[in-house]
Amino acid sequence: GDSLVNLDYLPDPLEAGWKGESVCETLHDDAYQRVLRCTFPPSVGHERHYHDRHFGYVIAGGRMQITDSTGTRVVEPATGGHFESDGIDWHEVVNTGDSTATFLIIEPK
Repeated sequence: GDSLVNLDYLPDPLEAGWKGESVCETLHDDAYQRVLRCTFPPSVGHERHYHDRHFGYVIAGGRMQITDSTGTRVVEPATGGHFESDGIDWHEVVNTGDSTATFLIIEPK
């Protein structure tokens, strides 16, 4: 990868990883939607990235620390829960719990 940091460029959730390792994989991608599965073992996170509009499903819950423009908070998404967003300018997360957290991210195109 390129070691230069471009502060004007943020990766999307698939491009962003953690310490050089991917955390999301593409399960489906077509003209209408993209579906990602993002897996975070304990102490693994997701480096700063943006999100387009999306729906999320919690395959395996955990304790996640989220940092965004409003500050840092800890959330505990429950297994089987879901969330939606109109888009996120930027955030970064890290799994501060002791179990692996896994999420489906479904992005309409």
